[in-house]
Amino acid sequence: MSNSVPLEACSHAGRGNQMHDRTATPKPLVGALPELKGYGRDLRIDACRGIVLWCIFLDHVPNNIGSWLTLRNYGFSDAAEVFMFVSGVTCALAYGKARWCGGWTGVIGRTLWRSWDIYVAFLLLTLACAIMAHLAGGGHLADESNTRILLEQPGVTLAHAAILQYRPVNTDVLPLFVLYHLLFAPLLWLLLRAPNATLGASLLLYALVHVFGWTIPAWPNNNWFFNPLAWQLPFVLGAWWIIEGKRFRPWVTSRTALVAAVLYLVFSLIIALSWSIKPLEALVPQALLTLLYPMDKSNLDPLRLLHFLALAVLVVWFVPRNWRGLTTAVMRGAILCGQNSLPIYCLGVLLTFASHLALLDISEGLTMQIALSVGGVLVMIVAATLLNLIKIKPRQQPHAKPADLPVEQPTKFELVINLKTAKALGVDIPPTLLARADEVDRIKMLFAPVRESGCGADPAPVIAHAFGPPAKNVGQDVN
Repeated sequence: MSNSVPLEACSHAGRGNQMHDRTATPKPLVGALPELKGYGRDLRIDACRGIVLWCIFLDHVPNNIGSWLTLRNYGFSDAAEVFMFVSGVTCALAYGKARWCGGWTGVIGRTLWRSWDIYVAFLLLTLACAIMAHLAGGGHLADESNTRILLEQPGVTLAHAAILQYRPVNTDVLPLFVLYHLLFAPLLWLLLRAPNATLGASLLLYALVHVFGWTIPAWPNNNWFFNPLAWQLPFVLGAWWIIEGKRFRPWVTSRTALVAAVLYLVFSLIIALSWSIKPLEALVPQALLTLLYPMDKSNLDPLRLLHFLALAVLVVWFVPRNWRGLTTAVMRGAILCGQNSLPIYCLGVLLTFASHLALLDISEGLTMQIALSVGGVLVMIVAATLLNLIKIKPRQQPHAKPADLPVEQPTKFELVINLKTAKALGVDIPPTLLARADEVDRIKMLFAPVRESGCGADPAPVIAHAFGPPAKNVGQDVN
């Protein structure tokens, strides 16, 4: 979903049976996403999502030593802020590409379809959680997973789940993404026309949530664990960064920003470790702890947001796009999980249930905690690998015509005329043909297919005739 795509590729593929003159320079659309001008997929995004999915799994298993490998114990924020920001980034890239290839109709279609995917996944995951709680005999697991009410009142509970008002524990993110994907088309429209004003409106809504306590109704306790009105900020910030981030990158990569980020991270590290290390607790003034806490996660406390932004500055500084660490085995596993984020997230929730049950019924010892942590991550990597393997392209038919085969078709042509050879052969070249020639030297036809557009389908076959009607101007497409 995070592929960057060349503008020329989308332009050629999206126009179907049209051919561009080599000397023509297509006029870019207003508000074209700058990140779409690069080639290839930014594997840092996939790796980041994969690591976040692992952290979410490790954090949600109670009394698990594996959670010490995550951000939660070393600062104010955790994997949730990273996941929300990266989701905004990937949405801007994916839907920005859809807009370039299919216009706003394509964007709306893609957002509706993706929202439906997430909505169905949420309902199926809710049922799966209830089934696992029932098979475990209810009891403590049903209470902690918020599925007891579903087991006791299935009808009314499923009705509230259908309108996203009821959510079992650890499934709260999915209803958020249903809403955010549904609303992303108008958000993208605003970001492309007034990116800074749109981000300012997002910040204002975030501030009003903290001033007036705004939220969206939920059931049965009228509380969203992730308040959509507050958590929209990192999501919008991720999309804004793709569109407007290039202008502000010098600020983020300045030494002033780096020093400020490091100082804040060290401060939050000391505070976070003081919760569990007694000598550090004595060094932190009680008045400071009283001022900082409680740190509200449901409404995204500003201290959590600042901690995430400080982490983002460090990533920009020290993790370049061609970082060699992305080629390691661990990062390859994270990339696979990140490329299949929705099914792997759902799998992680179920693995959390299973791990919790194993700790309750088998053993809570250190060996079991390590085994469950490592085993759960490995299961997620294997599942992501299998999902990638089953995404195979349609097989070619044995007697299919060459034009019908799922390969890239030529989309760009050059016409070069050798006048000396034509004169020697006694061939008269019409002036209209000379006017259309890319080069008057020697006769040849060059077929230069562009890269795959990544628009969700194979490029349309291009049918071009060398002696078609001349273009009216240099910027006009030639049929």
